[in-house]
Amino acid sequence: MKKTYKIEVDCANCANKMEEAAKRTPGVKNATVNFMTLKMIVEFEEGNEPKSVMEEVRKNCKIIEDDCEIFL
Repeated sequence: MKKTYKIEVDCANCANKMEEAAKRTPGVKNATVNFMTLKMIVEFEEGNEPKSVMEEVRKNCKIIEDDCEIFL
């Protein structure tokens, strides 16, 4: 399952860091962050609840970039 989330991030480098953090989160099959459209597309591994996985994605992104935001 794929879902798209609106994000808030200040620079393209920060967006790349968010993408890498999301990809390393358990339950995420793949993630793409588009700085120009301020969107994150997340593909979830089968059997995972998107809401709980996205809470972990948010935590991991905040560790990398504390001023970023993902709107769930």
